[in-house]
Amino acid sequence: MPADNVLKFGLPKGSLEAQTIELMRKSGWRVSVGARSYMPSVDDPTLSCRLLRPQEMPRYIADGSLDAGITGSDWIVENAVELVEVESFIYSKVSLAPTRWVLAVPDSSPVRRLEDLDGKRVATEMVEFTRRVFLERKIKVEVEFSWGATEAKAAEGLVDAVVEVTETGSSLRANGLRIVEQLLTSTPVLVANPIAWAVGWKQAKIRQIGMLLRGALDAENRVGIKMNVARENLEKVITLLPSITAPTVSHLYASPNLKGKEWLAVETVIAEHTVRELFPKLLEAGAVGIIEYPLNKII
Repeated sequence: MPADNVLKFGLPKGSLEAQTIELMRKSGWRVSVGARSYMPSVDDPTLSCRLLRPQEMPRYIADGSLDAGITGSDWIVENAVELVEVESFIYSKVSLAPTRWVLAVPDSSPVRRLEDLDGKRVATEMVEFTRRVFLERKIKVEVEFSWGATEAKAAEGLVDAVVEVTETGSSLRANGLRIVEQLLTSTPVLVANPIAWAVGWKQAKIRQIGMLLRGALDAENRVGIKMNVARENLEKVITLLPSITAPTVSHLYASPNLKGKEWLAVETVIAEHTVRELFPKLLEAGAVGIIEYPLNKII
């Protein structure tokens, strides 16, 4: 790649920020963000990063200000732009599982379905998406933009309903609201500008980022384990081991300490939560010297 070729890459500011920067670190890029800076430094001369709200990211990728970035799929829908989706992510160790955009009303509201809102007022941050939903259902509503505290507006009677994002619905319930209908599911996505995607070196760089981010995510909640096993106990141990493909088995050096037995080294990757149940069973089956180690990436 020529030295003057630099990919303009967007990182999400806000709730996704810290987790995304940590994911980039696990993927091989060290990103540093100053207290007041929207231009993080990164230890890759072919990458230039910008911090932007996920709500704005699709617009700047679509107009070519950025070549690619990580945003929420919901904001691509809201901005109604055509982008190349490279990867879709669920950050399993943090609160970045799929989120839901739902229509909610106060518990006391007579509204039981969207059609019951005909002629009413709805507040949301997802104005264009919400308008399209009601237009497709041929329901006349007034949709207004909410700058925040959207749930409270319905609870206090300022609007008849809200379209709000939630994971579990607990915040809505805490504000005395109930969900009428789920309208959209969203996950973080790596997306690219179609024109940038058509440039060979840019596509290669974006694919590299996507592959390593995916590898880092696939390694979350998994650990590697190694152990030594006498040949006579190998099958008992192998049957206990879950694996991505199959465990790696190799011979140990035949030193006098092995006392004439044939010993093997067994290595595999397992889900971290299985360790507490699996290790006692492995010891009982004849495994010794079990080692557990963390993983950064699985490619």
